[in-house]
Amino acid sequence: MPNINDAFPSHYLKAADLKGQQIVVTIERVAFEPVSQAREMKAVIYFVGKTKGLVCNKTNGKKIADIARSPLTEDWAGIAIALYPTECEYGGETVDCIRVKAVPPAARARSLPPAVVVPPPIARSNGVDTDPLTDADIPF
Repeated sequence: MPNINDAFPSHYLKAADLKGQQIVVTIERVAFEPVSQAREMKAVIYFVGKTKGLVCNKTNGKKIADIARSPLTEDWAGIAIALYPTECEYGGETVDCIRVKAVPPAARARSLPPAVVVPPPIARSNGVDTDPLTDADIPF
């Protein structure tokens, strides 16, 4: 059965592309490109393994900056985020949109390469380390 969203293909990600689902993605890069009929320069966020980019609006940009702990778009590469479809007000109308949120730690672990695990330090019996270090205490 034909889908009206297929009649209007887009180079950029739109809410209908998410098919009602939340997805976890990892930011690959942010490019500044001319978008829309006005050819206005906007930030476009591209994701690892995905072809379409998300045109970044102010709401999503501020949220990603919070998640990445940096307003600098070059710091966003490698950050895992969740994209989800919802509705918002635009030009006095309710429209479909994509919003961004932080990824729960368990989902983030699945979306990023494994981290190096550092073993905890050896605990001393009295809880206070008063003995001087010896060669046996150094792990290399």
